[in-house]
Amino acid sequence: MKLLYVEDEADIREIAEFALEDEGFDIVFCESGEQALDKAGDFQPDVILLDVMMPGMDGPTTLQNLRQLDGLEDTPVIFLTAKVQPNEIKDFIALGAIDVIPKPFDPMTLADKIHDVLNSNR
Repeated sequence: MKLLYVEDEADIREIAEFALEDEGFDIVFCESGEQALDKAGDFQPDVILLDVMMPGMDGPTTLQNLRQLDGLEDTPVIFLTAKVQPNEIKDFIALGAIDVIPKPFDPMTLADKIHDVLNSNR
């Protein structure tokens, strides 16, 4: 499964890489929304993990821009964020995310959580 992970913090990207490397994911990591826009079109991910709070282009803006790329109009997006109040989650879903994974996430269960979210949204 091809996964695009957009996260500006290097230590969190490393934790995610460790958590997902042996779980059957082909992963492209991006450190910014701009980088995600550059890589996503050619990569054509099956799912996108997207940090909400990033400098420059934030997660919601990145999502809006990704939706304009050919082939990514309906790609499932899961936000990762510490902003998990019910009204915030509702807003993220309204923007087009299929779910929200709270930060900090448990690296031991991240892959299972991604699979669970995707399976429940099919």
